[in-house]
Amino acid sequence: MPKIFSSHHNWHSSILDTIKIEDPTTQHGHQPVPNLLYSYDNVLHGFSAVLSKDEFEALKKSPGFLSAYKDRPVEAHTTHTSEFLKLNPASGIWPVSGFGQDVIIGVLDSGIWPESASFRDDGLSEIPKKWKGICKPGTQFNSSLCNRKLIGANYFNKGLLASDPTMSISMNSARDTKGHGTHVASIAAGNFAKGASYFGYAPGTARGMAPRARIAVYKFSFEEGTFGSDLIAAMDQAVADGVDILTISYGWDEIPLYQDSVAIASFGAMMKGILVSASAGNYGPEMGTLTNGVPWIFTVASGRTDRSFSGTLTLGNGLNITGFSLYPVRTTIKDFALVHNESSSLCESEDELAQVPNAARSIMICSSSAQDILPISDQMDAISKSKFGGAIYEYDDEDVLTNNYFPHPGPAPIVSAFSSRGPSLSYLRVAKPDIMAPGELILAAWPSNVSAAIIDVNTFLESDYSLESGTSMAAPHIAGIAAMLKGVHPDWSPSAIQSAMMTTANPLDNTEKPIKTAYGDSEDISLAMGSGLVDPNRAVDPGLIYDATPQDYVNLLCSMNLTEAQFKTIAGSSAKHHCSNPSDDINYPSFIALFSPNGNCTWLEQKFRRTVTNVGAAAVIGVNTFLDSDYRLESGTSMAAPHIAGIAAMLKGAHPDWSPSAIRSAMMTTANPLDNTENPIKAADDKKDATSLSMGAGLVDPGLIYDATPQDYVNLLCSMNFTEEQFKTISRTSAKHNCSNPSDDMNYP
Repeated sequence: MPKIFSSHHNWHSSILDTIKIEDPTTQHGHQPVPNLLYSYDNVLHGFSAVLSKDEFEALKKSPGFLSAYKDRPVEAHTTHTSEFLKLNPASGIWPVSGFGQDVIIGVLDSGIWPESASFRDDGLSEIPKKWKGICKPGTQFNSSLCNRKLIGANYFNKGLLASDPTMSISMNSARDTKGHGTHVASIAAGNFAKGASYFGYAPGTARGMAPRARIAVYKFSFEEGTFGSDLIAAMDQAVADGVDILTISYGWDEIPLYQDSVAIASFGAMMKGILVSASAGNYGPEMGTLTNGVPWIFTVASGRTDRSFSGTLTLGNGLNITGFSLYPVRTTIKDFALVHNESSSLCESEDELAQVPNAARSIMICSSSAQDILPISDQMDAISKSKFGGAIYEYDDEDVLTNNYFPHPGPAPIVSAFSSRGPSLSYLRVAKPDIMAPGELILAAWPSNVSAAIIDVNTFLESDYSLESGTSMAAPHIAGIAAMLKGVHPDWSPSAIQSAMMTTANPLDNTEKPIKTAYGDSEDISLAMGSGLVDPNRAVDPGLIYDATPQDYVNLLCSMNLTEAQFKTIAGSSAKHHCSNPSDDINYPSFIALFSPNGNCTWLEQKFRRTVTNVGAAAVIGVNTFLDSDYRLESGTSMAAPHIAGIAAMLKGAHPDWSPSAIRSAMMTTANPLDNTENPIKAADDKKDATSLSMGAGLVDPGLIYDATPQDYVNLLCSMNFTEEQFKTISRTSAKHNCSNPSDDMNYP
């Protein structure tokens, strides 16, 4: 910023004054005038403005112009989950962090319903002195609605209004009229709220991940629309206000990195030491559908917990069918019509389903088989988007339940069907998503002015708490846990916090088997769930972490073949940001090598470098680290021999007086001839029991040993009918080595 200007706002206003067109093009009878919407000074240095085409062309010729892109709409992507994640008030991360006490979480969303019990400030101390934000009044929202829990509320809609100057904002304040923001905020840091439920379902005490953390709300999503310029303004203000963690559940699909408002603003937040937790998107299960996939964003996938809800359907012949249901009224509803078409195509067509009369009072019967080209999930998707009161699915394979198409008690977690999959098209050198958190049927706070259930065409029901699903629900879980980690380790960088959660995440479900997807498979599972289900208690003490500095991320940008303007759009133009050491291998807790076996290419070699930092107790010793190495999967006895060499080295260290024969004997006499099923080891070629001629004594797994001296080996040579020259070539004989006692029976194991 030139020194003659007192603020970025004045500078940006001056720029716009210089590009005003004397005789501008008119549109619809209105004369366009350059209109400054926002000046950004924290997550990036720039501004958003309303410009005519001529003014935009003039702006591009202004000194210091780097880049510009068109503003565009943004898409939006509990009583039980704290228990599912094993959060305990007596031990673990909750008491260690003081339940997130005094850490500030910035929630970028659709606002908040401040009257909810989840946002009471019972048990909280005074507002942290570092807080610099405000509680901005507006429509149906007074500053007095903020408290020691909800410490700030602001709203941003200049970009939205600029898209249609005739628009009127129905709720021009931080008050939530969509429900999304209220739900997200209470998941991250809702206070303890007794008696919460969804019409009697999931009853109990609702609480967020970090119940004592503070909440600052930045509303940029309105019923009338959501725009990127408002999102950047919200994040820019959040950083200026002093938040510690940010959570956002919005994003774009298929957009260049240098035009992605979430990615650009998040880079600026990361540079200021603020972790950004963001949803992966709800475009699964197709591969490569993930959003918010840049390395400086903590990308969160959604998983289903071990909770399910059911209801009973009684047919006219008296048959009772129990299935998944969240019907919000505890009563018996009669006289629903059954609709059945022998052709399954009806159940797969949203258009045909829309033609069925009185669908809200009807139950569709859908039939299919495992041999059908289209999976049963397509029927479920079409029915869920219709207005049918319910559906019965007939299937010829009972394993359909174990494959997790329907919510039911069973192994948990599983990856949600809708959760977007990696790899990230924004950057292909790290595996995304990063981690998984609960995201299905999450009970959290809900506005009283937003319908929580619809039971008939015109019957809408209210509830203070609602069960919602989406990666939007998963991201605030991670934000709350990150807030508690920040409270325990205030000096940790965003990368350190992210690494602590990723390296301690659990890849196994509650049956100790590998986590699967909603379709019952575990193929490409890391591109569906990342490192696994977050484990908050283990993350407090991860031992080793993969840390990265802001300059490391700048070095990453330097390697991405961006133009200078594109680079500075993301990283800023400070003199500290230079490209003397570009690197596309960030010190990240994951990596990925993409392999395409086209042509004659049958193997791939890829080098990754990682550096670990010990953040464990000072007494931790004996940690092995491997730096600057090539890792490949190889086979052969060449790979077996060094295993024995390493074990022999440890035996020599424990028994420095042992001879080579003693070391060998110790391993051979204790080797295991059985496999891990306690059956004899088999040969790979014919699957028959292996013999000593193929495996020796068995798998190295003493008591007594068979020892031998150097002279014993000389005696062995003496028995082998060598000529004197041959004998001396091998034995390098001396006066001590003679053949007075030749023997071909070596003391061998």
